[in-house]
Amino acid sequence: MKINRTGSAIWQGGLKDGHGTISTESGALDGHPYGFAMRFEGEKGTNPEELIGAAHAGCFTMALSGILGREGLTAERMDTSARVTLEQNSGSFDITAIHLTLEGRVPGCDAARFQELAEKAKAGCPVSKLLKAEVTLEARLV
Repeated sequence: MKINRTGSAIWQGGLKDGHGTISTESGALDGHPYGFAMRFEGEKGTNPEELIGAAHAGCFTMALSGILGREGLTAERMDTSARVTLEQNSGSFDITAIHLTLEGRVPGCDAARFQELAEKAKAGCPVSKLLKAEVTLEARLV
């Protein structure tokens, strides 16, 4: 099976004075504004790094749900965030790390097993495999 999903961006103007919009095929984002100040200066709005973080958190959490299911476990709730680090190195910007933070309630699962299964999901999630940045994980069973 092969599935294609589409995201798109429109940009007008220069890097610092320009502006753009980001859209997704599903319409979850439809012409959502983004720009230099939103990405590098903390101005309110979206940026590619937070979108990568959201995609990674979603992919990882779904992967873990599948792994838990194969173990006969079902999460009551899992909350995942992904902190994406963007750093300037030698004049260019690089995404250098992603840190996943997970809190989960999984009846019948102990903390050691939860950590083991979360690590397996981190390694096997398609977004984790795509990204070459260091991906770290902090998982806590609550």
